[in-house]
Amino acid sequence: MSQGPYHTSSLRPVLAALLALVLTACTPGAAQESSGPELPAQAPLPTAVPQGTKLIVGDPSTKVALELSGEIDKFSFDIEWANISGGPQTTEAFRANALDVGAVADIPPIHATWTGLPVKIVAAKFRKDPIGHPIYELGIAPGVQVKSLADLRGKKIAYSPGQAQGALVLRVLKKAGLTKDDVELVELPSTGDVYPNALASRQVDVAPIGGVNIKRYTGQFGKDGATTIQHGLRDDPAHLYVRAETLKDPAKAAAIREYVAAWARATRWVYEHPKEWIEGYYVKDQGLNADDGRYLVDQSGEPDIPSDWTDVIARHQETIDILAAETGNEPLKAEDLYDRRFEHIAADALKEGA
Repeated sequence: MSQGPYHTSSLRPVLAALLALVLTACTPGAAQESSGPELPAQAPLPTAVPQGTKLIVGDPSTKVALELSGEIDKFSFDIEWANISGGPQTTEAFRANALDVGAVADIPPIHATWTGLPVKIVAAKFRKDPIGHPIYELGIAPGVQVKSLADLRGKKIAYSPGQAQGALVLRVLKKAGLTKDDVELVELPSTGDVYPNALASRQVDVAPIGGVNIKRYTGQFGKDGATTIQHGLRDDPAHLYVRAETLKDPAKAAAIREYVAAWARATRWVYEHPKEWIEGYYVKDQGLNADDGRYLVDQSGEPDIPSDWTDVIARHQETIDILAAETGNEPLKAEDLYDRRFEHIAADALKEGA
């Protein structure tokens, strides 16, 4: 019997779309979508943020810096702060339409693109002395003899695909003239103290460890023979990135421009106020002791926010090519990951505030 002109199969896509709209609207903190004209990808960034604009930002350390510096209430738009950090969490939040801006290293934007999530980098910062102030060192398990990168042959190495530590391992192997077949990569999440514990228990022989874990690992297990070695590569990229879709909204694009400028000033404030940062962030917010805070401040060195991304993109391309060769993914053009309309925003904000 005929069902008339409106078949059930024809209604399903419509019903699904309506359900998606309802769910998105009902999700607490869901990122708002623009209902007005789209901003073309090559159009100049708007400078005025319309009233009622809101950003959801996953950048916890910058939030604290803005609070300590007194800038957090100076935005011309509303900010909802999401306690989100790292690539996997940020990508999940982007996909759920629950985040507008994320803060990560250089690997998450690559993997987001490979998994069908178009993103754009809108800010980049580094360290002025990246070799002298690396983010990571290679932790060596007690009793394992690794004095140089060449000694990595045949070792079990902790590996986290899709994160900065995983890419660093691949770059280290390339520098040492080794391939994945010359070592045993052990997939482990690079969160918390997973890597130091894996080293201490001899689950792995080598693992890239960073931050206070470097100090704590050698302090706790050094008596058993635990050591670290330098990898000699720059591992300092730090980025703000957004969904490409978000930048089509003129209001959000303007708000992101304003946020990037504030992010740059917060970065400089942290460097120029180490005592306040140690007490306000490392001690009160992160629960570390003052000695650990001082160690982390000394380890970070002076930040560098370039106004020209040419070299930045070239270095990112090298990383993409290594990852593509090792993972079997199609090589990307690093240039396509960057929205160069934002290239001067952060650096100009520092000049204006100097």
